[in-house]
Amino acid sequence: MTTPRRVGAETSKTRAALLDSAERLMLSEGYAAVTYRGVASRAGVTSGLVQYYFPTLDDLFLALVRRRTDQTLGVLVEALRTDHPLRALWEFSNNWTAGALIAELTALANHRKKIRAEIAAVGEKVRELTLEALSRSSNDYTVPLGRVPAEVLVFLVTSSPRMVIIEQSVGMSTSHAETIDFVERYLDKVEPRTARESAASRESDT
Repeated sequence: MTTPRRVGAETSKTRAALLDSAERLMLSEGYAAVTYRGVASRAGVTSGLVQYYFPTLDDLFLALVRRRTDQTLGVLVEALRTDHPLRALWEFSNNWTAGALIAELTALANHRKKIRAEIAAVGEKVRELTLEALSRSSNDYTVPLGRVPAEVLVFLVTSSPRMVIIEQSVGMSTSHAETIDFVERYLDKVEPRTARESAASRESDT
């Protein structure tokens, strides 16, 4: 009978310090630099100690995702209980460190199924919590915006499809269809197609 391998305690200060080092390494050099040797060098310890706390690199990456989730999701949940849920989401999404880490982890997720599933679960949870908060809010989110600057339109039209593709790559789907439909209906309003163009577009989709 095989003896279970000992793993360092999740509450250990050493483990937390190793995650700090892995996070800084990922932010400065990218996810590919996060190896046992790389983390050990950054933390000033041996590779064996890193592996003691994280038997596989997937364990290390999952711990990074879960720690960042624990640090930020609670803050978002509290903020969503106020009268400004969209503002709370905006401030949550504008956390540069969290955004940079998620970008690296999303790139990594293309090669690691466990990371992909974890990121998708967190992303869907954030969206679910926010949609629930909006449904409870008394704010009127149908207020017209007025003239939208061209710079904003260009950014939304180019970034929205990219984000849908990126999120779909990790298994997310919430809000995608609604967002694409909204943009396409806006385009139909401001740049209506001729009958010939509409027919050609339908043919290209089949």
